[in-house]
Amino acid sequence: MIEAARREPGRSRLSLVLPARFSPAARVLNVDLLTVLIAVLLPWSTSGVAIAAVLWLIALVPVIELRAFLRSLMRPASALPIAIFALALAGTLWSEAAWGARLYAVGPTAKLLVLPLLLYHFERSSRGAWVFIAFLASCTLLMLVSWAVAFEPSLTLKPSAEMRGIFVKNYIDQSQEFALCAVALAYPIMTLLRANRIRLAVLLTAVSLSLLANMMFVVVSRTALVTMPIMLAVFALLHLKWRTSLAISGAVVAIVALAWMVSPQLQWTTTTFLRDYQIYKEQHEPTSIGLRLEFWQKSLRFIAEAPVIGHGTGSTRGLFEQAATGPKMLAGGQVVSNPHNQTLHVAIQWGVLGVIVLYAMWWRHLVLFRGEGLAAWIGLLVVVQNIFTSLFNSHLFDFHEGWMYVLGAGVAGGMVLGARRDAGTTALAAVPGAQGTRDG
Repeated sequence: MIEAARREPGRSRLSLVLPARFSPAARVLNVDLLTVLIAVLLPWSTSGVAIAAVLWLIALVPVIELRAFLRSLMRPASALPIAIFALALAGTLWSEAAWGARLYAVGPTAKLLVLPLLLYHFERSSRGAWVFIAFLASCTLLMLVSWAVAFEPSLTLKPSAEMRGIFVKNYIDQSQEFALCAVALAYPIMTLLRANRIRLAVLLTAVSLSLLANMMFVVVSRTALVTMPIMLAVFALLHLKWRTSLAISGAVVAIVALAWMVSPQLQWTTTTFLRDYQIYKEQHEPTSIGLRLEFWQKSLRFIAEAPVIGHGTGSTRGLFEQAATGPKMLAGGQVVSNPHNQTLHVAIQWGVLGVIVLYAMWWRHLVLFRGEGLAAWIGLLVVVQNIFTSLFNSHLFDFHEGWMYVLGAGVAGGMVLGARRDAGTTALAAVPGAQGTRDG
């Protein structure tokens, strides 16, 4: 159906959107536009993304070709996200938590079911780039609004206690978006410079530097500070010669050092690493770093008690309640449903079995994005960012970062699979007698 839609020439965009009941091309375009809508809404609204995702699923159903879709689910890149959801569902059977807690804990894994659908659809659709352009444009607009809120705090939609420069959501989500876009732009900027398309390269460079400037001078999360150098190192290793990498690395270090000297916000963010640890160790107060250390130590004990299949879905909060020591205002008395580490969060509930499935999914998605091209680069960056930020948070199960992973890996993965299929078809057609062999 999608291949037929690609071949329908001469129709206006509006004429494709309206008669979706009758035109395969209109149905495909509607799915693409709804994906674009999700990308636009993701930096701004949680409920908007949820509503758009439901509409997307409804629009996708008439476009699915059942046999091809079922074949696509056999690929590890599609099967493993489904396996995580299935494991979460099965884990409710041996959990000792209340059934409400068990079913609620299944919810964060449900978004992973959308990833195979995105892989399937964008393997056949030619509009995957629209999604990434929409996300970049939305984040750029949010960056401009963040600057405005930094200078005029009354413009924010968040309570006055929120950090400076936050219009919606929180500084962790905003930093994740800005870091991803700023680093992802490195590849198209390099490609445009090599093609001598200077104006567009300068424009994208300005956007990337503006995002970085916002993170340096307005607000940034410590997770982003830790993971951005890793993301930049991946780009240098894959796309630059070693001499160029060394020169750029030196320039980046100099720029960061200068930014640190002139940015009170960056100085405060970096110095809180040591300060929070000292307060936790000396006074047992629940600082950000101190709480993570407390959660991780307890999580390791929980995992040792049920190492193979874990304590079951939704069991995390009950275990922390049992292990709480002292009053709630101290670190030892804190109770959470999330140990702020993706591996530990999975291992507590589903043991080594869950960790194997999680790491297998990450690995298969990394393998999927081997090779050149913008889609492969974006997909690789999305996976790398999720892996390393998940050392400090359960980002795969968090709503915002989880949807960043599903949308980025799903759309980019579909584009990569479609390009490889087309390249294989072209190569096969170029072999004398191959067409006759295939048809015979």
